[in-house]
Amino acid sequence: MEVAVHTLTKHFGPVRANDGLTVRFAEGQIHGVLGENGAGKSTLMKLISGYLRPDGGTLTLGGRAVTLQNPGDALKAGVGMVHQEPLDLPAFSALENLLCAAPRWALPTMAEARNTLRLLAGRLGFTVEPDALVAEMTVGQRQQLEIIRLLACGARVLILDEPTTGITAAQARALFTALRKLAAEGNTVLFVSHKLDEVADLCDTVSVLRAGRLVGEQMALPQPQARLLELMFGAGMGGWGSEAEGLARENGALRESAGGQPGAQAAWRLERVTARERNLTLRDLSLTIPAGRIVGLAGLDGSGQQILLRLLAGRARPEAGRVIVRGTDLTGAPSRAFRSAGVEYLPADRLAEGMVGPLSLADHFALLQAGALVDRGAAERAARAAIEGYGIKATPVTPMSALSGGNQQRAMLALVPERCGGLVCEHPTRGLDVASARAIWRRLLQRRAEGCAVVFASADLDELLEYSDEVLVFFAGQVSPPLARASLSTGRLAELIGGVGFDGAAQRG
Repeated sequence: MEVAVHTLTKHFGPVRANDGLTVRFAEGQIHGVLGENGAGKSTLMKLISGYLRPDGGTLTLGGRAVTLQNPGDALKAGVGMVHQEPLDLPAFSALENLLCAAPRWALPTMAEARNTLRLLAGRLGFTVEPDALVAEMTVGQRQQLEIIRLLACGARVLILDEPTTGITAAQARALFTALRKLAAEGNTVLFVSHKLDEVADLCDTVSVLRAGRLVGEQMALPQPQARLLELMFGAGMGGWGSEAEGLARENGALRESAGGQPGAQAAWRLERVTARERNLTLRDLSLTIPAGRIVGLAGLDGSGQQILLRLLAGRARPEAGRVIVRGTDLTGAPSRAFRSAGVEYLPADRLAEGMVGPLSLADHFALLQAGALVDRGAAERAARAAIEGYGIKATPVTPMSALSGGNQQRAMLALVPERCGGLVCEHPTRGLDVASARAIWRRLLQRRAEGCAVVFASADLDELLEYSDEVLVFFAGQVSPPLARASLSTGRLAELIGGVGFDGAAQRG
């Protein structure tokens, strides 16, 4: 089904998220949509899928002008959207989620729903079992379940917003195979991403947005990567040659100047710690993380990285063993004691755990003030300094929920006190474009150079190898010893994540 928009406009206060967009997406193809964070990609997709209503312009589906009041209207018209965070109920099974989320007309009985789930999963090569609990499924499987739901409800246009964020390479390959099959059957796929290599591998065409406007329309692939970067970020960006090369060139000097700090005081020391989360347990884990080091955590989703992150931030308590922070035993202490000791936590879900969506950056600085009285002027000055210093595209009074993902991440990092001695980051560049990711890592490397220990989890093997001094690999509750970055390659790291040759190097969990 063809999708076309004409002079589509959407405002958020003075911000023009979409500024008179006109573009057509032909049926039976996979269309890439590129742009930096805040370019208007997600806004356009939400307008097409009924999550937002336009302030001007028209939307045409299959040659017929439509007015969508909500996502239900869009699904009835044949459009479904898969978000970065799958929309599901973790306590329910896959089948129960399908029944809850699908209209009665689409799946009238449980038997029909079970049959549909199995047929679509088999047809697309997905690994979703009807009776599996969603809480025990990987992000990739939850995403597969969402695609199945949309197709079961009659979607012929499938929108995917940064779909490879947080899933494994194998799951990404399975997703791409399924999307190619759906396009070959006449469906239309809109693939929103900031990863140029994925768009080049998967898509038939690419359109580029910058500052709410279309700067590259329906360009047939392949296209020179330098050209796409220039369209995304403006003149002067095309000289990077590649995303990885650009990041390495800018951050290489910071990495070398930061150096290691052997013999430095331990930021964290874990002594024979046992901790549990749901059905996974880390057992008898002993680990020392020195100040001024970056430690990357690698592994399939749900292999134990989250447990360690939460232990280091005081958000989980061990069942046995000791957690020592900068020389102080904080075993069993609340998270505020860890913050008082200089530990800060940057969660993956920024708005759920990291910030208060309706509050502004100035409001957040006000919350950090000590004492009973709030100095509003000081909070606004701090917000303005953070906006300038961190390149945040906002005003001091802009609600956090109105910012793009990259700007939210920069704002979270700006709120970290200068005295921070330990920084725990869960997917610090998740869903960010290359420029935003580069800005975040510049700041993290600066923190490292100042003596802060940084521990981060990532599903991106290149990111782990580029920025880590050491890598800890997690596999089914087992943890490897710290592995020097120089001793690892992408292939070797992928093998360890998959359990190949892991037992010989691991500490048992």
